[in-house]
Amino acid sequence: QFLVVESGGGSVQVGGSLTLSCAVSGSNYRNYCMGWFRQVAGKEREEVAHWDSDGSTRVPPALRDRFAIDKGRVNVNIDIRNTTLYLRMNNVKSEDGAVYYCAADNDRGACYRNSYASWGKGTQVSVSS
Repeated sequence: QFLVVESGGGSVQVGGSLTLSCAVSGSNYRNYCMGWFRQVAGKEREEVAHWDSDGSTRVPPALRDRFAIDKGRVNVNIDIRNTTLYLRMNNVKSEDGAVYYCAADNDRGACYRNSYASWGKGTQVSVSS
């Protein structure tokens, strides 16, 4: 369905900031969902944020004061093929270290089912003290 590519991972110190990017190519849709997830080895994958093409977003309450998603300066009324979704992490904590994955689906319901058709390969975020 889509090719999803994450970038921006790397090392960050506790208390620092890091921005991850997610770019989508392939089929073109105006209605879609894009999501960010993270996973630590041996633990379940965790939703970090999602963006519904109607403009609504969600970041879990536990992360809401430190994480945010946006599309930068790009007009939000844009189809998925021209979209880059940014995950902005501030005041990073040691527990934020994980592989971060971006996902996309042309079904907006994917946002609420945490079930996406297309996934990126992930980008590693390492946190040092």
